[in-house]
Amino acid sequence: MDATPPERALDPAGLVRQLGELLDVERIDTDLYRGARQPGGVGRVFGGQVIGQALQAAQRSVEDGKAAHSLHAYFMRPGDEDHPIIYRVVRDFEGRSFATRRVIAMQKGQPILNMAASFQAPEEGLHHQDAMPDVPDPDTLRPESELREEMRDQVPEKFRRFFLRARPVEIRPVSPRNWFRPAPTEPVQHSWFRAVAPLPDDPAIHRAMLAYASDMTLLGTCMLPHGVSWMTGNIQTASLDHAIWFHEPMRFDEWLLYTTDSPWSGHSRGFNRGRIFTRDGRLVASVAQEGLVRQRR
Repeated sequence: MDATPPERALDPAGLVRQLGELLDVERIDTDLYRGARQPGGVGRVFGGQVIGQALQAAQRSVEDGKAAHSLHAYFMRPGDEDHPIIYRVVRDFEGRSFATRRVIAMQKGQPILNMAASFQAPEEGLHHQDAMPDVPDPDTLRPESELREEMRDQVPEKFRRFFLRARPVEIRPVSPRNWFRPAPTEPVQHSWFRAVAPLPDDPAIHRAMLAYASDMTLLGTCMLPHGVSWMTGNIQTASLDHAIWFHEPMRFDEWLLYTTDSPWSGHSRGFNRGRIFTRDGRLVASVAQEGLVRQRR
């Protein structure tokens, strides 16, 4: 086993600092990086962590003011929290306007994720966007941490510490759901999220943290019509792929609305889409993901 990661912070500033350090991959050679382990992490690595670290590795190899505008990733194997992750960057294309990178994430000599990312130099063009849904303001909603605490007695002992632990990303759901006795609903949900403490001005870390958080609440959308969740005990879930399009600059330490929907599920897979808006209505990113949703017999 590799060196033990630091103890998980409990205060908001410490949690956000640790998330920044988690996504701040270490350069160990040309286009070769090491991703740190999650403080307090146990079992399978969170998919958003692998995507965020892979994006940071790709961003480190791009110069001339180009910024990430899209990434497409495939998960192949679950990551193990007992080991760091190695990221190899391949510089496929370097043009005046665009650059393309491939990233291979590996643990113990085996790839766990492949990602392609594209970068563009700033330029102007035609513009339109979807309107932001009409939802309550985050200041009128309760934090998910409070909702989780109210369910403390329903959480099996083996999951309780993970379920209730402090998190660097605050989520305020518009329509809270019961993870243990979910009622079937339409496959649409809205949640506000942001970092729980201020971040540096570096746009790369804001994109990496948005990528990290974009894996939250997304896969669960395709389970809403079926009255199941990852806590009901009869469903096996895993992310299969993940795509993000970064449309506009944003700050991840300011409120963002994550609107997700699922137009289809079947064959033990569920397809989910997401749109991310700023509080003033700018559409700053779009997300798509297909995941494994397998019923256990």
